[in-house]
Amino acid sequence: MSGLWKHFNDGGWGMYPIVFWSIVTIGVIVERAIVLYSQSSINKNMFLASMQKCILAGDVAKAIKMCSAANAPLARIVQAGLVKVNRPDEEVQASMDEAALREIPKIATRTGYLALLANLAMLSGLLGTITGLIKSFGAVGGESVDPSQKARILAEGISEAMNCTAFGLIVALTALIGYALLNGKTQQLEDDINEASVQVLNLVIANRQKVNLQGVQS
Repeated sequence: MSGLWKHFNDGGWGMYPIVFWSIVTIGVIVERAIVLYSQSSINKNMFLASMQKCILAGDVAKAIKMCSAANAPLARIVQAGLVKVNRPDEEVQASMDEAALREIPKIATRTGYLALLANLAMLSGLLGTITGLIKSFGAVGGESVDPSQKARILAEGISEAMNCTAFGLIVALTALIGYALLNGKTQQLEDDINEASVQVLNLVIANRQKVNLQGVQS
């Protein structure tokens, strides 16, 4: 920890914006990971099997209750269609589409910021590198600088430049790795929603004669 603190101090003022971007990056990654891997995740195959069992048995009310208990975007979208099961097919589809328009943006929100944060961290590191090199070259070429101090100032400037570069790249890599993982999970959830909602809709349409409308709103 003391070594890390030394590198931070050696990096000069350029380290502060990098630390700020790192805090924002970690915050976005943690928040999105909780939403995507915990709050929005659902076992698609088990969910579809449960829906199929209820719909084939004609027990739509039970299917709706299971969707409410699941409390995930996929379940809420399917539920929006099931509560309209006694309406024409077009209304069931429209209800599910409307729910999808509400839920899918919540899944994808803020993940794209990580790509921006990676660039900001890298550019902040580059700015610190440039200012460190300017400091170094100023020490070498400056006539007003004490010759006995030139070597020290030169070393400090190069150290500042290299530390800013290293920390900027570390934060940028963290942001890009987080973006890749979270974006992949987002795409998986969206694909699951599209696939499952179509399957449930087809099940409802194909088995309307079995549907028990008791407990379903008009």
